[in-house]
Amino acid sequence: MEQSIKQEIKLKGIPASPGIATGPVFLFRKHEPIIPIRSIAADEVEPEIERLRNAVARSKKELTKVFEFAEQKLGTEQSKIFEAQLLILEDVVLFDVVYKRLKRERKNAEHILKDEMEKYHQLMMASKDEFARERADDLLDVQNRILRNLEEQKLISKIEGSHVIISHNLAAADTLIFSRNDVLAYVTELGGATSHMALLARALKIPAIVGIHQLSSLVQTEDQIVIDGYSGTVVLHPSPETLLFYEKKKTQHLAFEEALSTLRDFPAETLDGHRIKLAANVELEEEFEFIKMQGAEGIGLYRTESLLIGKEVFPSEEEQFEVYHHIAESVFPNHAIIRTFDIGGDKFMTQAMKENNPFLGWRGIRVMLDKPQIFLDQLRAILRASRLKNLALMLPMVTSIKEVQLSKQLIAQAKDDLRAQKIPFDENLRLGVMIEVPAAAVIADHLAREVSFLSIGTNDLIQYLLAVDRGNDIVSDLFQEFHPAVIRFLRRIIERGKQEHAWVGMCGQMAGDPLATILLVGLGLDEFSVVPTVLPEIKKIIRSIHFTEAQHVAERVLAMQSEDEIKAFLKHLMKHKFPDIPIG
Repeated sequence: MEQSIKQEIKLKGIPASPGIATGPVFLFRKHEPIIPIRSIAADEVEPEIERLRNAVARSKKELTKVFEFAEQKLGTEQSKIFEAQLLILEDVVLFDVVYKRLKRERKNAEHILKDEMEKYHQLMMASKDEFARERADDLLDVQNRILRNLEEQKLISKIEGSHVIISHNLAAADTLIFSRNDVLAYVTELGGATSHMALLARALKIPAIVGIHQLSSLVQTEDQIVIDGYSGTVVLHPSPETLLFYEKKKTQHLAFEEALSTLRDFPAETLDGHRIKLAANVELEEEFEFIKMQGAEGIGLYRTESLLIGKEVFPSEEEQFEVYHHIAESVFPNHAIIRTFDIGGDKFMTQAMKENNPFLGWRGIRVMLDKPQIFLDQLRAILRASRLKNLALMLPMVTSIKEVQLSKQLIAQAKDDLRAQKIPFDENLRLGVMIEVPAAAVIADHLAREVSFLSIGTNDLIQYLLAVDRGNDIVSDLFQEFHPAVIRFLRRIIERGKQEHAWVGMCGQMAGDPLATILLVGLGLDEFSVVPTVLPEIKKIIRSIHFTEAQHVAERVLAMQSEDEIKAFLKHLMKHKFPDIPIG
């Protein structure tokens, strides 16, 4: 009776794993340890150290079981998430510092451990980069696991019946352990589309939504809920009409996805034979298998910043080579574009830098040119991994020809180093630049003479072009990817690049927006690099249109004077041609 009088509430989050689910809520409130500071006597030090060692050993045993379960259920690639967490538990340097502090300061193990691990956690959380913050969550999960075992607390892992799991945040281990139950979906208040929870949910084929703030305060366990992982919509206390609507939508989507899966091995080619490359943006090795399943033709952007997470120094040439070599082998015969370290601004750095405006400061290629030895290590690692001739190198945050020329000098030096050591590499390794600053867009023709390709990063380009911080809630509505100035800038970049015989791709968020696909095809884009989940939809659109039709659409859009007019036109076009594809 109480359920019937509750008002329907619709909330919007970030879609993390596709699918629609309806059912009761299980509200998971994770135990947050409260750590007192307690002094201990000299004769208590060794027992306290032993207590901590036992807690670490129990944590290791737990994570090993999770790792083995992940290998059985998801395979080797996906289980590496837990292998990385196990490595934290085996970090001799970290625990050596903890044990020494415990002896010196004579404080309880919980306090010393939390204080020491918090240093690493705060460094990662200080970044505005969502990816860095999500990796910080993994570190926090290991910390809390040890603290829980110090307190000898038990973890909830079993629930009765089918449920939608709702939580403030879900660690990778929580996600996997709950999947042993009949989980309908996951919803969290925090997190992003690249979080480990999101990656695992996609691998497990369980719908998931992230980023719905304050959700836990609105629901109780057993409340009815609808999850739409396609649009990121959550409906609390759904009416009978709403339940019927989503049941129909689920049936339609399942049929649509089955039809899309048949396109996996087909090229992204228009009805009149115009070929486009359709690749994926990747940050983690765990995604390699998923992008193949989605029909990607390689990797259009590999973000090497993931190699910096949790490190106080840059990874060695050898460490990097192992990763890049694995990428080359995993995607062969398709290509992979490896972007050199893009740090600074809102990106993770291994050292703290104080700048009044980091977005306009020391970041991207500027950092690497100021640190030539670190840059050379990365360049040699990429070159060494290029023997299969399917890798390409991309420079971020380029604003001038000089930056490209200085980078080419360092690439030549890296090649000389490898020749001297008789180490083989691809002598014709392709070089490209990111076009994400208006200055680079204006000189796109000059840049194209220096490199093999241009890749448009719309996230930063639009931010700089419109003077709108996309992370600022006050002005976020002004971040308009369909602003007429943006469309005209895109045309300029594509035309100028092609005039100089460079191919032009796009790896920004706009490339993965189905509403923009026909327009971008018409503007002449050669490659789309998108988040893996939208690959089948983008391919469906490309394979269902004529290139000449797309060119006509682009001409009409270029004559329009406002974003509202452009979006209304494109939405009408999409609803008419592709009613099954959800658009924002």
